[in-house]
Amino acid sequence: MQLFTNPNSPFARKVSVSALELGLAGRIESLEVSLTPVSPHAGVRERNPLGKIPALITDDGETLYDSPVICEYLDALAGGGRLFPASGPARWKALRRQALADGIADAAVLVRYETAARPVPLQWREWLDGQWLKIRTALDALERDTLDGAFDIGSISIACAIGYLDLRFAQEPWRQSRPRLSSWLGALAERESLAATRPG
Repeated sequence: MQLFTNPNSPFARKVSVSALELGLAGRIESLEVSLTPVSPHAGVRERNPLGKIPALITDDGETLYDSPVICEYLDALAGGGRLFPASGPARWKALRRQALADGIADAAVLVRYETAARPVPLQWREWLDGQWLKIRTALDALERDTLDGAFDIGSISIACAIGYLDLRFAQEPWRQSRPRLSSWLGALAERESLAATRPG
């Protein structure tokens, strides 16, 4: 298998963490690329018409995207039910947490593009404020959540989304008002799969 990836992408990191947890990392060749909405990568676009990473080329030549699909595919390849609970409340909790974390990462990436790629006079302040509102209210929801139990796709997604926040927006003091979330994340930080994929 081949994976179009970038070590600083929270979505690509999610796939890498999943592959390590499932014992599949050795079967995946990483194809590291750099791209933005205004500087696309031709090789990625040939495989993923959206031009986004991660994109996984399977052993039979099919391309899968984006991270939720790839991660669930890897989980199935490893026997199923390890990162994605098969059914019941545990499954919906894991998927809900993945969706919330992916929303944080989506908003953070958009803020990054707006502030790093667009000239300051053209930046849309109200739009940036709207993205930060999404991030902060999602972090508040995680602070209220009971973040314990299995290390599943929800946990992985949260760790990768917040890892991206720490990488790109170290000045954001999210930990100050969210001690439970900060403590939970700190306890996970040295897990082998997360330590090995830490961005930056």
